[in-house]
Amino acid sequence: MSASDTSETHDQHDPDDESIKATLERKSVKPSVFFPALILLLVVVGLSMAFPVRTGEVFGTLNDAVIGSVGWYYTLSVTGFVIFSLWMAIGRFGDLTLGPDDEGPEYGFFVWFSMLFAAGMGIGLVFWGAAEPLSFYVDPKPGWSGDDADIAHLSMAQTFLHWGVHAWAIYVVVGLALAYAIHRRGRSISLRWTLEPLLGDRVKGWVGDLIDVVAIVGTIAGVATSLGLGVSQISAGLVYLDVVDEATDPLMVALIVAITAIATISVVTGLDIGIKILSNFNIALAGVFAVVLLILGPTLFLLRSFVENIGAYLFEVIPLSFSTSAFFGEDGEAWQGAWTTFYWGWWISWAPFVGLFIARISRGRTVREFVFGVLLVPTLVSMVWFSILGGSALYQQIFGGGGLTNDDGTVTSENVLFNLVGDLPGGTLLVGIVILLVTIFFVTSSDSGSLVVDMLASGGDTNPPKWSRVMWAVIEGSVAIGLLLAGSRATDDPLDALGALQTGAILTAAPFSVIMIAMCFALYKVFKSEYREIQRLNRKARVRAMQDELGDAMTEQVTDHLVENFDDHFGEHVDSHVETALDRRSRWRRPLSRRSAGPDDPQE
Repeated sequence: MSASDTSETHDQHDPDDESIKATLERKSVKPSVFFPALILLLVVVGLSMAFPVRTGEVFGTLNDAVIGSVGWYYTLSVTGFVIFSLWMAIGRFGDLTLGPDDEGPEYGFFVWFSMLFAAGMGIGLVFWGAAEPLSFYVDPKPGWSGDDADIAHLSMAQTFLHWGVHAWAIYVVVGLALAYAIHRRGRSISLRWTLEPLLGDRVKGWVGDLIDVVAIVGTIAGVATSLGLGVSQISAGLVYLDVVDEATDPLMVALIVAITAIATISVVTGLDIGIKILSNFNIALAGVFAVVLLILGPTLFLLRSFVENIGAYLFEVIPLSFSTSAFFGEDGEAWQGAWTTFYWGWWISWAPFVGLFIARISRGRTVREFVFGVLLVPTLVSMVWFSILGGSALYQQIFGGGGLTNDDGTVTSENVLFNLVGDLPGGTLLVGIVILLVTIFFVTSSDSGSLVVDMLASGGDTNPPKWSRVMWAVIEGSVAIGLLLAGSRATDDPLDALGALQTGAILTAAPFSVIMIAMCFALYKVFKSEYREIQRLNRKARVRAMQDELGDAMTEQVTDHLVENFDDHFGEHVDSHVETALDRRSRWRRPLSRRSAGPDDPQE
């Protein structure tokens, strides 16, 4: 396509300049988004803190009544997102650019991959790294059978399912829709614009406001769940080091308050100072920790099992993708709700946050590069991480005499990693590193989440007011405190208080999952429209070339015949032959001294 064609393509997508400028220049909040989200979250915080026992009971009832009902829907939706993502990459839309056609990628491949690697790390990987495969091995999913090796393989395959391609396909859908709206169509940072191809100007009104409110509430719930996981593991680590005697509600509340204060300072300093420095340091620290654990642990076993784990995952991925444990009664339903359904809800609630991050760093990438990069790089990171931590836990349980489970054979997830690394050389130092990792992930999750939520609540302002950043950071910490207290009072165990947080993440993700499905239809619609426009412009350019070489009359006869008798697919092949013919004709008409001799040259 020529430069003129490119500009013609983009002219039809130009946004309302005055509206966008007004949005970007506003340094305040968007009232129609800010206040509904704020009021809803304050109500949840107030009720959970004022009536923790009752709130815990309500969440327990919701968990029993609702979670089992949405499990099949989440399973089908997330698997559909995987299929949709691969279709976008492999199909005819894969060459579309997330930005102007004449502009290259904003970041080189290595830098881009590094940032995708950073997006793949978080509190969850530290919390569940050793605990999840061990939990599946000790208490297998209903329906699993076989010897120890079979159960171990299934445990790793199930873990890879939760943290692999399926999780990142959720982020692909949101990230791709945002990247196209922001970089290709020039829209502001707001989830509403992802549905503009379907809803048109309605996204500028209350419908768009509702989309952003749902995104804010879901993101807060997802971040609060991560904060709950983090503070539970920090408390367990302090108990392991004998810093405190036991994990209590006041201890966990104090930790949330202290770390939220640090996160508030970080978010005020901005993306390029506090958030960037902490994130880079923590990624490096996590990498060093994994390498040290690989060296000090059963190195050869971990390397061999890594290869086997990939094979087990590839063999089981399709049946696991559609598994709902429907034939295993209440046990199967409870297992799905506690694990797979929770994960899909958690990932969906995080999708606005992570999707926006990967969209912002992917300007200039093609759809194919975007999808394969986002799916494969973080998935590979997760596979390596779980193969080292989870593989070490399974090796200890099967071959090393155990010691990672409770006396009754159950698994306390927040304790597993400390028990695993505590017996290694330098165990106390490694436990301290784990606590530091979780703490910094706690801070970066809170500050990054606060910044993204503030952007949405400010109408897409990339530099929202600092006072509102502080407010959202405080609200995230407050939601985590409220739901932790509700779960703790309902179970009478501070370390068994994650049920309310998990239920909250699953429930708040439900409405956003509907928005994500709509995003898929919107993306297909706009990609199809743009693809046809590009074909039309390419055909127009070829017609001009034929007119220049063959004359108007003959060109009109040829093109009319092609349009009348051949479909677009065959026409593409004809276009290719026409280009070749025109190229040969052009070279034949040049002076003999300038022709290049070759097997296809007419002078031969």
